[in-house]
Amino acid sequence: MLTLENVSAGYGTFQALFGVSLEVRAGEAVAVIGPNGAGKTSLLRVISKVIPLNGGHIAMEGQSLDSVPAHRVIELGIAHVPEHRRLFPRLTVEENLRMGAFINGARSRFDERLAFVYELFPRMKERRHQLAGTMSGGEQQMCAIGRGLMSGPKLLLLDEPSAGLAPVIVQQVFDLVRRIRQEGYTVLIVEQNIQQVLKVVDRAYLLEVGRIKMSGASQELLENDEVRRAYIGL
Repeated sequence: MLTLENVSAGYGTFQALFGVSLEVRAGEAVAVIGPNGAGKTSLLRVISKVIPLNGGHIAMEGQSLDSVPAHRVIELGIAHVPEHRRLFPRLTVEENLRMGAFINGARSRFDERLAFVYELFPRMKERRHQLAGTMSGGEQQMCAIGRGLMSGPKLLLLDEPSAGLAPVIVQQVFDLVRRIRQEGYTVLIVEQNIQQVLKVVDRAYLLEVGRIKMSGASQELLENDEVRRAYIGL
């Protein structure tokens, strides 16, 4: 579904990614793991064209994204749930969800998509008239993921969904990822909580200093001595 070949990207003169290649197949959940500053967020940003592609190629279902502008990426079926959620705090939950359905294809199916999100996240239905900025961190993360799902994406990009949340809420977030998978969505997730994320994905790539250092099945990486020592503390 999604392929990156030898992708390089960065911010001005700073290069964050060096020749990154990876693949996400339809129906898979794939993680990109690694330490702070490894380039994980930059990877998602270059896919959704928030930052420019400096080299290499990106394709979605065989269609090149190399020169596609950011506003067209979501129309091609890629929804990005950014780090720190980036909700509109002074809008209600339902108004935030409506913002996720702004493309033509989703706008015409708004009621259907809203019912789906409320079924997936019943608490959002309870909070639908509440200002998003007044909710707990876990509830805001639900709203952000729900907003991403409102466009009916083929591929959902999740950037550090557990960041800044209490341990009990972190577990709830990963339970949400499992439920999204059960609904048949293809997911690419960037996450620092390596032990948790490897329990909910099929495969993972280890990114260090902007380069892919290792990749494999999630269980394989969970059992890898180097990964366990460096990132899981075992």
